[in-house]
Amino acid sequence: MSNIIEQPRYVCALGAQQTVLAIKNAIPITHAGPGCSSKMYQALVTHSGYQGQGYAGGSAIPSTNSSEKEVVFGGEDKLKDTIDGALKVMKGDIFVVLTGCTADIVGDDVDQVVSEYRQQGIPIANVATGGFSGSNYKGHELVIKSIVNQLVGNVKPNIRKGLVNVFSVLPYQDTYWRADLEAIRTLLEKIGLDVNILFGHYSKGIEEWREIPNAEFNLVISPWAGLDIAKFLENKYGTPYLHYPTLPIGAVETSRFLQTVGTFAKLEKQKIDKFIKEEEERFYDYLQSTIDFLTENRCTFPNKFYTIADSIYSLGITRFLVNELGLTPNVQYVIENPSEKYLDFIEKEFKNLSEDFEVKVSFENDGGKIHTEILERYHKPKGTLILGSSWEKSLADEIKGILLYVSLPINHKIVVNKTYVGYDGGLNLVEDIYSKVVEGTVR
Repeated sequence: MSNIIEQPRYVCALGAQQTVLAIKNAIPITHAGPGCSSKMYQALVTHSGYQGQGYAGGSAIPSTNSSEKEVVFGGEDKLKDTIDGALKVMKGDIFVVLTGCTADIVGDDVDQVVSEYRQQGIPIANVATGGFSGSNYKGHELVIKSIVNQLVGNVKPNIRKGLVNVFSVLPYQDTYWRADLEAIRTLLEKIGLDVNILFGHYSKGIEEWREIPNAEFNLVISPWAGLDIAKFLENKYGTPYLHYPTLPIGAVETSRFLQTVGTFAKLEKQKIDKFIKEEEERFYDYLQSTIDFLTENRCTFPNKFYTIADSIYSLGITRFLVNELGLTPNVQYVIENPSEKYLDFIEKEFKNLSEDFEVKVSFENDGGKIHTEILERYHKPKGTLILGSSWEKSLADEIKGILLYVSLPINHKIVVNKTYVGYDGGLNLVEDIYSKVVEGTVR
């Protein structure tokens, strides 16, 4: 029997409409009940740093708004009308039909409907994203596979040396996804790679997606999300992949990341070492400028921390705070309900991040349980830092802790173009943490 989750931190598979919107000139069409699409928008946009609906998002997303009539008689005709309307009034390079629970339960033949348009040369794909399919993490994966299968197809790869497809943070689920992907792209380009980033400002849309089979390799930057996609592409096109489980934050992890990628891609080591040396010198020069402040205010600093976030952010931040800032980890809560086959691997990554600490990780997506556990079992009222969401604001107030917003939902901050990835991202994180300290002590 299903349990009620207090303080949800992700949505159902239909939330992958935002994955479509993250592709340049791509338009989602939802074949779902009234309100389904708008709820996804509210959760993943409004409550994720107020990111904005953009050209084809929010109230502009075409939807069948299926009613009782479609449940009884089927919704294929209404879907056709909706697609026709979208093609008439919206300009896009790619359209993706996503189904909700109603259409998937009734059994509408969406494959047949959409294939008829595709046979006419219209770049349109479809994917079954009913809520019972899983979370938007699963929906994200399904959308990528559907676009590749239906619009890229079984082509023969024409391998381009140095071309890499990147699979990492989920658009909109990660509030900072735009700048995160830009930072990853910039780092990889600096060491000599040609990057298919696939989502965000630097994505070239369907043109870039058609280049996916031609990549020399795929790069997964995440503990688990994206791994099944890389395996799918390896099976379909024979493309090898590199799995780097930690989001690179700060000098130590970013340098290790670049060296690992460079070795795998057989890039010029001298060029990578030169770039790393320059960036590390700049990073530590900036960090050194904070020594006076850190020394004079050390008694007011948090010395222990919790992360309450998805595994990609939780692991990356924990590595940085432990290995570069010397903070002590309390429990690290992973909230996205990862696939069971990856739980042992994720836990091992947390435990191996430091020789000095055994990091405890808890896979829990119920915010009420997390808060109760922290208050009753783990909390000691001195210098506590919480890296979490707006759900944690009341908890931070109660324990007089410091709260930094890093995971969904984020209602107390507008995010435009910010990242914690890379060398500059590590400095941003230092700046934000200790600014919170100052904010709490200066009157």
